[in-house]
Amino acid sequence: MTKIIIIDDHQLFREGVKRILDFEDSFEVVAEGGDGTEVVKLYEEYKPDVVLMDINMPQKNGVEATGELIENFPDAKVIMLSIHDDESYVTHALKTGALGYMLKEMDAEAIIQAIKVVAKGGSYLHPKVTRNLVMEFRRLSERENKGSFHQTEIRRPYHLLTKRESEVLQLLTDGQSNRVIGETLFISEKTVKNHVSSILQKMQVNDRTQAVVTAIKNGWVEVR
Repeated sequence: MTKIIIIDDHQLFREGVKRILDFEDSFEVVAEGGDGTEVVKLYEEYKPDVVLMDINMPQKNGVEATGELIENFPDAKVIMLSIHDDESYVTHALKTGALGYMLKEMDAEAIIQAIKVVAKGGSYLHPKVTRNLVMEFRRLSERENKGSFHQTEIRRPYHLLTKRESEVLQLLTDGQSNRVIGETLFISEKTVKNHVSSILQKMQVNDRTQAVVTAIKNGWVEVR
């Protein structure tokens, strides 16, 4: 059973997320809080596997609360919930110690998948957030290398991945969700998930974000 705490100052949002999680037999919401000031006490009392943390709260925001939580409990696993997809919010949250960053526009499947991944020690970013981070990565690389990062030729990784897996990898770089990838390639979401798992295994990375960054560095995908 994966134990979860939800910290968000909007009660209706908490209730909505809780209803989503109640459909997953392996999830249990053990506590809720309305501000970041409560998270350390709740974590100490309930010892959850994952904390869902709103980034904007009136007394102590999610980034500050995550930093305090990680300082007291270094193994705590936090997924940040936000309406902001700007890379500055994301990088700040991740630097503080969050393992996930989800937009509040997420669908039920995405939040369930994120919790499962983070509970196992992985990281999970909303596809839209991944896209913005990729673009920021490119801007920084261009600045550091004075333009040498510009890709003059794309070398698809057919030595490592199948043609279909290479197509999926490109769509991951574009920030597309599993559902959109399936619709684009005319395959099922389950098949997309299988392709993503195979890609991660073959590239020897832990999550989608690492796969995208590695692919960009090697010139295997277009940043468009």
